[in-house]
Amino acid sequence: MKIWVDADACPVVIKDILFRAANRVQVELTLVANQMLRVPPSPWIKAIQVPSGFDVADARIVALASAGDIVVTADVPLAALVVEKGAMVIDPRGELLDKRNIQERLSMRNFMEGLRSSGVETGGPPSFSASDRQAFGNQLDRLLAKRPLS
Repeated sequence: MKIWVDADACPVVIKDILFRAANRVQVELTLVANQMLRVPPSPWIKAIQVPSGFDVADARIVALASAGDIVVTADVPLAALVVEKGAMVIDPRGELLDKRNIQERLSMRNFMEGLRSSGVETGGPPSFSASDRQAFGNQLDRLLAKRPLS
């Protein structure tokens, strides 16, 4: 099991939770972004910088993620692609996306995108909260507890 992070828009508090978890359970954590990222010195943590461009980081994550891996992203189309490969997805608010619910989330995302492109004001997501941070940490701990020990 490896953890892949769509790091360009990932909140700093979520990255901090991931850094601590990677070191605690000794699982490989890779942040992928189109900008240079600072990561703490650790044999378990690394960052990959990809060229700028639409969905370049997403494409790299899709290429690298495998069945049983965890992908952290709020990008629903990216989540759908890695779930199809057998990976599990946690969004930064702690929601688990998997084969049971990804099509529903993708349909809702596409519906809302259609409304926005037709000029309807849909508003954005609520502010990131302490309960979101806690939900993420709890979900990550549940998935890491299920990992096969090597």
